[in-house]
Amino acid sequence: MDLSFQFSSLGEFLQMGGYAQYVWLSYGIAFIGLGSITIASIRKRKAVLQQIASKQIREERLRQHRSQNQ
Repeated sequence: MDLSFQFSSLGEFLQMGGYAQYVWLSYGIAFIGLGSITIASIRKRKAVLQQIASKQIREERLRQHRSQNQ
């Protein structure tokens, strides 16, 4: 297995052989997309957990009310 580097310097690596604009733009778009999906998922999870908690509280209140009326 050959572990030699394809670029001789950091500057050459960042330039990506003249294709830096396309390469880094693609990475940027991918990271923005993944980041937004992650943030949206976290927010949705919090909202769902809050809905579940409020439904559980409501159901408990209904049970208490029904037991008092019997």
